[in-house]
Parts: sequence; structure tokens; C-alpha cells
Amino acid sequence: MESVLALLKDDMEAVERQFEKHLESDVKLISQVGQYVLSSGGKRFRPMLLILSSRLGGYQGDKHIELAGVVEFIHTATLLHDDVVDSATLRRGNRSANSVWGNQASVLVGDFLFAKSFSVMVGSESLKILQILSDTTTQLAEGEILQLINTCDLDVDETRYLQVVRDKTAILIAAACQVGGVLCGVNAEQEGALREFGLEIGTAFQLMDDALDYVADEADFGKERGHD
Repeated sequence: MESVLALLKDDMEAVERQFEKHLESDVKLISQVGQYVLSSGGKRFRPMLLILSSRLGGYQGDKHIELAGVVEFIHTATLLHDDVVDSATLRRGNRSANSVWGNQASVLVGDFLFAKSFSVMVGSESLKILQILSDTTTQLAEGEILQLINTCDLDVDETRYLQVVRDKTAILIAAACQVGGVLCGVNAEQEGALREFGLEIGTAFQLMDDALDYVADEADFGKERGHD
């Protein structure tokens, strides 16, 4: 893992600079809330996968930096909205944004991050990438709504549960891997393999997170038990 982090060091530092650039706004609350959430200890798992996927095909441009930032912005927007829906007070061991600034600010800054993501996406000059990330964002919203419908439903079966896992988490990780492949010009079979890899990794990630939601210590887990 250390060798991977070393490989990504320069690119990830560039991604962090993009965060600061795209959070600039005359509305100071946007920058405050955005910086608070983005600097609160996230793993940057999705941007890393996008960059690594682009490296597989020897990509030499710089659009991977902007797009890595986009997937993290989308992810962060979903976290802001999630914490409002879940009435959460902790996120990554810190007070959640909604507990600091209120639900309205969290929802609206989440909306800003979604909107900014699409603005940056256009700069990729790739209709395919725009389509992938647009479809993914739609599916993320569907996953969150499906999870809301399933809450406290004791008849939820494995198929319905895994659909939520796929739509609310795995799909964005899959998109990150797929977009990296599109950037470096892989063929259709390779692109599909990258997407499938992301789906599998994303599913495993959410299964682990859901298990921890039942058994982990709050101090170690960084959020309240039973809120996911």
C-alpha cells in the first residue's frame, strides 16, 4: 500500500489543490462547509482508483486530476445529504456538517458540490465520461431513496439489500474505475472489466461498512452506530 501511495502522491496533491480551487465562491458558507467536510479525514479511495485506472493504459494528460476531484465532490455531496437524512451528528470522528451549520446549509452545499461537479465534467470534453458520471449520479439518488424505502422493513431480502449497496456505494467506485479507463483509451472489454472490478470492490467496501455499523466502537468507527 505504501508503494501505491508513493506512486499517487503528486497526483493526489494536485487533486487537493483542485478541491480548493473549485470550492472558491463569493458565498463564504460554501467554502467553509466544503472545506470542513473535505478536510475531515476521507480516504480519497475513489480519486485514487480513477487515477490508478488511467495509469493502467499509460495516460499522459492532466484531465484525470479534474475528474478525480469530480468523483470526490460527488461522494462528498452524498455524505452531506446522507447525514441530514440519517440525523447523524458524527462523520469521520468529527461533528457532522449538519450538526455544525444545520440541515439547510448541508443540503444546499451538497447541491453546490453536485452542480460544480457537472461544470467541471464538461471540461473533460468527453460525452462518454459525462454520460457515465451523469448516469451514476442518478443511480446514487435512486439508491438513497431505495434505502429510505427499505428502512425498518423486516421483509427486505438479500436481493433488495444488495441493490441498495450497488446503487448507493458501488456504482460510484465503478464509475471512477471506468472513467480512468476511458481516459487512457482502453478497449470495450477492458473498460467493462474495470467497471466490474469497481462494482466488486465497492460492494465489499459497503458490506464491511454495514457490518461495522452494528459492532464497531464509535471512537474507532468515527460515526454513531446504527445510523447507516
